[in-house]
Amino acid sequence: MSDTVFCGTPTGARPLLDRLDPRSRVGAAFAVVASVLVISSPTVLAAIAAAAAVAGLASGLDARALGRRLLHVEGFLVVLVVAMPLTAPGPAAFTLAGLAISQPGLDRAVLVVLRVTAAALTVLTLLAGLEPVRLGHALARLGMPEKLVLLLLFTARWVALVREEAGRLHEALRARAFRATTSRHGLATLAHFVGQLLVRAFERAERVEEAMRCRAFSGRFAVVAEDRFGRIDAIFATALGLALLFTFVGERFA
Repeated sequence: MSDTVFCGTPTGARPLLDRLDPRSRVGAAFAVVASVLVISSPTVLAAIAAAAAVAGLASGLDARALGRRLLHVEGFLVVLVVAMPLTAPGPAAFTLAGLAISQPGLDRAVLVVLRVTAAALTVLTLLAGLEPVRLGHALARLGMPEKLVLLLLFTARWVALVREEAGRLHEALRARAFRATTSRHGLATLAHFVGQLLVRAFERAERVEEAMRCRAFSGRFAVVAEDRFGRIDAIFATALGLALLFTFVGERFA
């Protein structure tokens, strides 16, 4: 359960953020993302994204890992960025290969990319390395619905279990010198791999359910957390509030 929330790879100790209450980190991420959604100045959004990237690197995140995760997020925007300037109504900024590139569409595409980048960098910086159990307890203590918290905790646990089962099946295939191909035998073997993985996951789920019933599971987890708001949380919240206030003021003059 020590995997990071986003990509399942361990993150080293981050002394400054680890001293904060997880609720402070979750609340800060929510505040920054909410602010990013209402800011419409590309300059301010770019500044927030740059500040989040610098903060992530300064807090101990690996630059390659951060870039790889950000690339995964940006990959979903490729179709939108390409289609929006071509389909949005409005005056053309320029013509490319006979296609009119809409200026309003281009502006919207830039805003979307900057907003997603700033939000993703903020979440990665503040929540990367936060164990799923601590994150779930923090959300529960912030008043999130219990069912959503349970879903998060079960998902985080079962992703790791299914990954372990898939690893064992993959090792069994490697021991038999299997190589993935598009032949009939290769596709059939991969189909059996997926089917066996689902069967094993279902059997593991039944065993876990029986174990939880033996422990009198009543549909909710007890929230046991020793984290408390402290002076460093107050300083962090004040600094973040002033920074967000500065960005809103700066947007008026951008």
